[in-house]
Amino acid sequence: MAPHSRRTALRAATAFLSASLCLGPFSLATPGFAAEPMVNTATPIKHLVVIFQENVSFDHYFATYPKASNIEGEPAFAAAKDTPKDIDTLANAGLLDSNPNKTNAANGADAAAPFRLDRTQAATNSQNHGYTAEQAAYNNFAMDLFPANTGRGTKGAAGAFGTKGQVMGYYDGNTVTAFWNYAQHFALNDHSFSTNFGPSTPGAINLVSGQTNGISLPPGYTLEKDGTYSKGRIVPDGNGNWTLISDLDPTGDICSEGKTALMTGRNIGDLLNDKGITWGFFEGGFDLTVKNPNGTTACKRSTTSAITKVDQVDYIPHHQPFQYYPSTANPQHIRPSSVDMIGTSHDGGANHQYDINDFYAVLKNGTMPAVSFLKAPAYQDGHAGYSDPLDEQEFVANVINKLQQSKDWNNTAVIILYDDSDGWYDHAHHVINPSNIPVKGYDVLNGAACGTGTPMPGVDGLPAEGRCGYGTRQPLLVISPYAKQNFVDHTVTDQTSVMRFIEDNWMGGQRLGGGSFDAVAGSLNNMFDWSKARTDTLILDPKTGLKG
Repeated sequence: MAPHSRRTALRAATAFLSASLCLGPFSLATPGFAAEPMVNTATPIKHLVVIFQENVSFDHYFATYPKASNIEGEPAFAAAKDTPKDIDTLANAGLLDSNPNKTNAANGADAAAPFRLDRTQAATNSQNHGYTAEQAAYNNFAMDLFPANTGRGTKGAAGAFGTKGQVMGYYDGNTVTAFWNYAQHFALNDHSFSTNFGPSTPGAINLVSGQTNGISLPPGYTLEKDGTYSKGRIVPDGNGNWTLISDLDPTGDICSEGKTALMTGRNIGDLLNDKGITWGFFEGGFDLTVKNPNGTTACKRSTTSAITKVDQVDYIPHHQPFQYYPSTANPQHIRPSSVDMIGTSHDGGANHQYDINDFYAVLKNGTMPAVSFLKAPAYQDGHAGYSDPLDEQEFVANVINKLQQSKDWNNTAVIILYDDSDGWYDHAHHVINPSNIPVKGYDVLNGAACGTGTPMPGVDGLPAEGRCGYGTRQPLLVISPYAKQNFVDHTVTDQTSVMRFIEDNWMGGQRLGGGSFDAVAGSLNNMFDWSKARTDTLILDPKTGLKG
């Protein structure tokens, strides 16, 4: 019997068995290989799609939400009359004109108040989003040293702020139009934070394990004079082990370059495998057999954005968290054996790691995994410097349009969130976990440390330094037939709140353990109304973000 026929027969058999055993409305016959067990879910959600984007603070995209300037020639945005008024935006905080980043003399000539970036300024410079730089910008929670510490110079579109004050720029609903429309029709969280301070790799690893402690240093490694490794990307945790606070490529990935890192411990993929639940991480550029229209292929496969004019490789290894763990890595980028087997543990050696094109294939095939993590090709991931909000919007809207038109939409939830803030200004803070790295100058939020108290344990159960957080605030949206409409949730959440949702929905509330932040993560449940599924959809023009 062909794989597709096996899967069809399996579904029919398990549907009959479910009815016979009276398993209730939330039972799920897991798509995939016949050996995989039936799975029940705690909610009506059978398919979770996590769109994990790059480098945006909440204020950078939602500073004036829901009020847009509506400049002539730009897509217009008009908020519904019942839009919540109690949103923690720059406008509501009274920080648009009277802002300490403009008056703090320590910012020097770069001192600036927040200012609007229009659609012609979609291409900007990437800001400094280092673990230490972001803490220094907080300045003991005064939140007033962003230009001095995370601001970067003049690179950017014509008219963009020409100094380090560019870090104070924000977009409104005339540029990030799709995101504002999703917030109007679904649910937005205004208190969602990165799990720790720092850039992409810590954010990506926190998404899937909530634990940046437990780095395995390579054989024969040499430490810097200050006792750190790889120029401070890896720091001592205070117990003889190591914590990752910056970007390094995953060890063994055929596309990795320079010094690399390997994680110990487990991740959410391991828990999904333990339960026989289908899942996959789908990243642009992961398929090394594809040749792009510009002739590039393999690890050098690239795309030039029409907005930024930057030619950027599609696949960035340090954005792929599962590649850091031997149990879930696919270092040679082996292709799945068939579309039918994508997401299963019998995928021909791909080990749940795929290309973004494979997600579109399973969606068309009607075999979407229970849990899918999506990473756009780099030019569409939103990372300032080589991507931008307009290219990002096109990717996100295309994915959500296709999902809403699929047969599985009525039991699907989409979560949009980010790996870090890029250092862009945001006025909110919520540090819950302290750190005092035993190397001077790395934890500086409170002068010589970051927060107070006893830090969370590392993978060995002992308090682990180098995990100060929560870090910067970022957007988080839930899009689903069960998402509350035009709702703003104030629950404090972080990147590991996605893990908590998966654990609560498919695993009976099991937690990863090993010091993972999922143990303290806020719930996303308040963004849903489980009483009934909505029948309306929101199809947006990917170019304008306006309703089609």
